[in-house]
Amino acid sequence: MSDTSSRSGGIGVLGLLGVVFVTLKLIGVIDWDWWWVTIPFWGGLVIFAAILALIGAGLLAVHIFESISKKSGDA
Repeated sequence: MSDTSSRSGGIGVLGLLGVVFVTLKLIGVIDWDWWWVTIPFWGGLVIFAAILALIGAGLLAVHIFESISKKSGDA
């Protein structure tokens, strides 16, 4: 017996939504710009980049706070 519980399967919600949008665009049901049609495909990447940006901003804020604390402690 093989353990299939650790495998990730399927297309996922965003992928399925992207396929639906592309299909609707190609058959002429929706008249959206291609930029909007492909949002589900790159939406996960944008969310990931936003999380990284927030982490980076937090680390920068900690660094700035520490450098200000050092300067005020030296005086």
